[in-house]
Amino acid sequence: MTDQIEPLKSATVPDWSREQPVRWFDPSRQFLAMHRKLERYGARKSFGRKWAQVRLRFWGIIGQIDIPAGTQIGGGLLMPHPNGIVVHPDSIIGPNCLLMQQVTLGVHGAKSGAPRLGGHVDVSAGAKIIGPVTIGDHALIGANAVVTKDVPAGAIMVGIPARQIGSRLPEEATHVF
Repeated sequence: MTDQIEPLKSATVPDWSREQPVRWFDPSRQFLAMHRKLERYGARKSFGRKWAQVRLRFWGIIGQIDIPAGTQIGGGLLMPHPNGIVVHPDSIIGPNCLLMQQVTLGVHGAKSGAPRLGGHVDVSAGAKIIGPVTIGDHALIGANAVVTKDVPAGAIMVGIPARQIGSRLPEEATHVF
């Protein structure tokens, strides 16, 4: 058996297949489908928009997802276990990100601003990203980590407060010239 490293997902090109509902009862993907539908409607008032809002609320309650309509979400977001995911409306989520259960992207009372996730950021169960922080592309936030400072691209962050313990990027990609 050979150990092969799985290539990283793109940090810029969304993989829309990750958002396609597999079956009718697929709360996270149905929620994202309604979120995308509301984005397409924009501010236009119509019965279709109202119906999409009702369905977004329904799937949000079923999946226990609190992501307000209008939040900037890049394509390819994956939420395999969506319960307890809370995202501030000013947060920005890049393409091909992964949010596990009980993740919070929120603001800090003393600091203004919300988190910005780069492309292909994996956020493990229970992690909290608080305040005006930027998470670099391909970063991995460990379970129950509390991130309050910017995270470089490819960093693996764990602990409370979160600290870097490694990198997901190849060695040659992490050198600064």
